[in-house]
Amino acid sequence: MSCRSKVAPSVEFDHSCSDSVEYLTLNFGPFETVHRWGQLPPCDEFVGARRSKHTVVAYRDAIYVFGGDNGKNMLNDLLRFDVKDCSWCRAFTTGTPPAPRYHHSAVVYGSSMFVFGGYTGDIYSNSNLKNKNDLFEYKFATGQWTEWKVEGRLPVARSAHGATVYNDKLWIFAGYDGNARLNDMWTINLQDREQACWEEIEQSGEIPPSCCNFPVAVCRDKMFVFSGQSGAKITNNLFQFEFKGNMWTRIPTEHLLRGSPPPPQRRYGHIMVAFDRHLYVFGGAADNTLPNELHCYDVDSQTWEVIQPSTDSEMPSGRLFHAAAVIHDAMYIFGGTVDNNVRSGEMYRFQFSCYPKCTLHEDYGKLWENRQFCDVEFILGEREERVLGHIAIVTARCRWLRKKILQARDKQKQKCKQEGPEETEVGPSGSQKESLGGARASLGSGSGSQPLLEVSIREAEAQPFQVLMQFLYTDKIQYPRKGHVQDVLLIMDVYKLALSFKLSRLEQLCVQYIEASVDLQNVLSVCENASKLQLDQLKEHCLNFVVKESHFNQVIMTKEFERLSTPLIVEIVRRKQQPLPRVYSEQPVDIGTSLVQDMKAYLEGAGLDFCDIILLLDGHPCPAHKAILAARSSYFEAMFRSFMPEDGQVNISIGEMVPSKQAFESMLRYIYYGDVNMPPEDSLYLFAAPYYYGFSNNRLQAYCKQNLEMNVTVENVLQILEAADKTQALDMKKHCLHIIVHQFIKVSKLPNLRSLSQPLLLDIIESLASHISDKQCAEMGSDI
Repeated sequence: MSCRSKVAPSVEFDHSCSDSVEYLTLNFGPFETVHRWGQLPPCDEFVGARRSKHTVVAYRDAIYVFGGDNGKNMLNDLLRFDVKDCSWCRAFTTGTPPAPRYHHSAVVYGSSMFVFGGYTGDIYSNSNLKNKNDLFEYKFATGQWTEWKVEGRLPVARSAHGATVYNDKLWIFAGYDGNARLNDMWTINLQDREQACWEEIEQSGEIPPSCCNFPVAVCRDKMFVFSGQSGAKITNNLFQFEFKGNMWTRIPTEHLLRGSPPPPQRRYGHIMVAFDRHLYVFGGAADNTLPNELHCYDVDSQTWEVIQPSTDSEMPSGRLFHAAAVIHDAMYIFGGTVDNNVRSGEMYRFQFSCYPKCTLHEDYGKLWENRQFCDVEFILGEREERVLGHIAIVTARCRWLRKKILQARDKQKQKCKQEGPEETEVGPSGSQKESLGGARASLGSGSGSQPLLEVSIREAEAQPFQVLMQFLYTDKIQYPRKGHVQDVLLIMDVYKLALSFKLSRLEQLCVQYIEASVDLQNVLSVCENASKLQLDQLKEHCLNFVVKESHFNQVIMTKEFERLSTPLIVEIVRRKQQPLPRVYSEQPVDIGTSLVQDMKAYLEGAGLDFCDIILLLDGHPCPAHKAILAARSSYFEAMFRSFMPEDGQVNISIGEMVPSKQAFESMLRYIYYGDVNMPPEDSLYLFAAPYYYGFSNNRLQAYCKQNLEMNVTVENVLQILEAADKTQALDMKKHCLHIIVHQFIKVSKLPNLRSLSQPLLLDIIESLASHISDKQCAEMGSDI
């Protein structure tokens, strides 16, 4: 893959190039939306040796490679790769460079590169081998190497450590000192060389175990560490370090939602870089294999996924001890050890896809928080506390509550029948049907148009029910203070409701939270409450926690133990004397359905009984749900708040244009459950939809752009030409005409050609006349 810049919209396309669609730019915004690997020119042996255990940094438009080993010797040369010219050279240097080394660290601060530590000596003769704790600076502008001589206490010499720059300081974490793995942290201010001194950081929280051969990356003002060699404790844990407060947190690899993609296998010798809100992990040795999937961690949603690159990607093979850096919107990976212990001199480029984040969960979450357009009121417990909600969301997510709502609606119908004749109207299918949604919802709490549907639930108290409602809207619960007894007991009440309402996904969330929050201070309270609520799984977890060798003596010496009920004390003592054998169930855990799955089913028919609005597309009715439309679109929110047609019908257009039925269905899928998959011709219709309908961001637009960039083919070019003409996307129309001209023999055989409008057929003839010579016309005539 050659390094070519993207074509600007005003520039003519070079249609002699077979992959010209790759460089199609419709001026649709700042997003390059293609995940693509490409191989760049490798480093020639006369410039620098193939290597691994080296470092890579990015400065301006160049990659700098320092040190490593070539399989026989340690290296200390400095190589430079220009990403614009795709050319290699030796970087200009003066002064005394660091001694040859590998497993060192290198970072960029200002206009300098800083190299710390590493392993030095002669690996060929196995002599003078030692770890270092020296610090060197390389100035990019002058090529000058200088060593910083720092007074005072120094970090222990080390290699295979992690290093990053944050807040004008170099941060060094963990590594290997020649005898043992470390997990200490040191920092030095890089602003003033004369005043610089090393300072050991007092860390708190869940500090990662001692480890080496791991990467670190900074994202959202936090430092992240993933996996690495920790002796027998090799794990695939992800830890985050908050610079403010020097606090570590382990992000559970079970993740907040079971059923979401798993984290990468445990590994070492891998790379991890940060871009936008994501961490990207590639390569490393994972249980004696060298995988080459690219894993992505979303820091905001705390979920992992495996990136599926474009089909034309040139993917690197699996490797370890390679190095990577980010320039603009791409990651560059160089070198490493590949199969059979061979050192690599390859350079690969990965084009990031900077999609705007999906706001589906946040949009529904705001609907819950604002309590706008509520149409149901739950009356809870003995005290009859009241909680507002939205029928559409609740009935989409919970069958148990759906049944309750239907019962309440039937009861309301009976009451209306007794009080007077009910209103009827003609439904979308033409049959007589009840006013939309049965007891039509009010447009907002207190708007007075229709009374709220009242649903009584004696089994639930208000506080746990509100946590459950938050889950229905967002697929997660706002975790309270970890370990605090009252908060753990609240989540236990939520868990009890989840069991009653058959919400498997919420059950798993609650179990994970409670088990992670049980500690020496609260375990007895949690155990007693679990026993009282008959939550056997949680009770078992608490009993096993108490009888652990490291916990038992501390727990039985507490005042809480003295106040325990006699049956529980007996149970604890028996469990200590005779622990139960571990039973491993082969039964798969029921992870329930997600918000996306439920809203998809709701749109596809499960929500038909609860529709309360009719969308008219070119006169054709489409039943929908006001709360969902308002949650996802500021256009509908404003309409339903200030003006609502009396007949409950809304005409649909995108600006002055009425989209095709197929494109409108694609838009509804996006609104209801965030789906962005659609035929490319739909993408032209929907390109302006995010602006017109006021979606939270231009995620839909970014996907439309990618769809058009990647999927204009001879087979669909006529449909896209029609859509481009209708939407006045002139650059896309021009591009389609170019494809038709260059592939006319194939296009002429398409049945759709005959159904094109006369103006479009004239456009094609005009393009043919402009671009085909007399000779080509004669040849084409003989073919046709």
